[in-house]
Amino acid sequence: MSTTFLSGKSVRMERLSRPRDGKYLLIPLDHSVSDGPIASAQGFDQLVHAVCAAGADGVVVHKGRARTISPRSLAGRALVVQLSASTAYAPDSNAKTLVGDVEEAVRLGADAVSVHINIGSDTETTQLHDLGTVAAACDNWGVPLLAMMYPRGPRIADPTMPELVSHVVAVATDLGVDIVKTVLTTPPQRMAEIVASTPLPVIVAGGASSTGSVTGFARSAMAAGCGGLAMGRRVFSDADPQGVVRALTAIVHEPASTPAPTHDTEMAGVS
Repeated sequence: MSTTFLSGKSVRMERLSRPRDGKYLLIPLDHSVSDGPIASAQGFDQLVHAVCAAGADGVVVHKGRARTISPRSLAGRALVVQLSASTAYAPDSNAKTLVGDVEEAVRLGADAVSVHINIGSDTETTQLHDLGTVAAACDNWGVPLLAMMYPRGPRIADPTMPELVSHVVAVATDLGVDIVKTVLTTPPQRMAEIVASTPLPVIVAGGASSTGSVTGFARSAMAAGCGGLAMGRRVFSDADPQGVVRALTAIVHEPASTPAPTHDTEMAGVS
């Protein structure tokens, strides 16, 4: 008879999936650093409240924004602090750098931290070093690590190729990540092979308008066995962010026999 021992990381992992079903719906709201403001100060807090009230398991924000969010707006949902950054104006926007650390995130009350790694970029070596450093700190502090792993850079022609997506997921697995976020393969059905190749939960980024409706995209990802979704722009750019999250929550967390609400607005961009 096996015995499971509690640890800080296992407790925090439980908080990342509110229904405790091992599925995750995270809403990245960390785009302000890369692209500019996504809402006013008051509007940002209202956005956090709306998506959390609609059923999101957590939000991903940078450390400065984490200090301004009302705990009431989180409504008991998970806080994930993003440690990586770059801007759209940089000579190489794929060159992510660390702008925070795990200890700082713990002081902010984070349930997990996130790093962004672009495999195939000119600064891949530095980013992999950063990933290893953060993974070690996460083990020391008992904090789950979400890695946003993308095939992205001058040597990447098609980031949705199953072979490439499989490789970036393998990198995350081997370097000590707890949850890996990546792109959905083309075709989506090939994602099942990648999910089977790793013990980690694999969640997928939100996709672009070419991927079809929000709910159609979500159903394709979950049908392929993915562990959940991380949608940013397709949520906060919608006229009804709460409606989008409510529909996604039903798809991610509800039994397959339960029809999910529809929300078929098509939005541009990826989360």
